[in-house]
Amino acid sequence: MLVLTVVGTLLLVPPLVHLFNHDITVLGVPQIVFYLFGVWLALIAATALLTSRLAPERTFTGDKDES
Repeated sequence: MLVLTVVGTLLLVPPLVHLFNHDITVLGVPQIVFYLFGVWLALIAATALLTSRLAPERTFTGDKDES
């Protein structure tokens, strides 16, 4: 999870984001908007994938009687 956070932060900091800040459009959408929403979607998908592979949380029933 830490790696995903660091990669997500690095992809959204200005030096890298400025690489995509040109007057180019993709399907009528400016390249910068396409990049930012693409990174956002990729981070959501990666988070969903990581959380689906986590072990299920154990529940504590509080029962001390074992008869």
